[in-house]
Amino acid sequence: MTIDPSFLTTTPEWKIEGVGQIEPFTTTSDTTLSSSKSEGFGEMLGKQVAQLQGLQEEASTQAQALATGQAEDPAAVVMAVEKAKLSMQLATQIRERGVTALQEVLRTQV
Repeated sequence: MTIDPSFLTTTPEWKIEGVGQIEPFTTTSDTTLSSSKSEGFGEMLGKQVAQLQGLQEEASTQAQALATGQAEDPAAVVMAVEKAKLSMQLATQIRERGVTALQEVLRTQV
């Protein structure tokens, strides 16, 4: 059970597809990028969405424990719920800014 159904991150609009294999940019003087493989943007974003889902589930679990009288510290429950709420608001803002930026790029005429 989640806190608010509008905060679900399991819907298709939150699914992140891979962008394929992208080679890191290197210069002749920079050998650190070529020697270590870094994760792609899609993988990193997918991990963050999974972490966001984990925060939502933790807040839901703690809220249920508070409602059933099993929670020992109500302040910890409030903190978990607020952390999940703020994380979702941040993710939503980032998503909206990304969509706006993409729309602006697509409107740019060459």
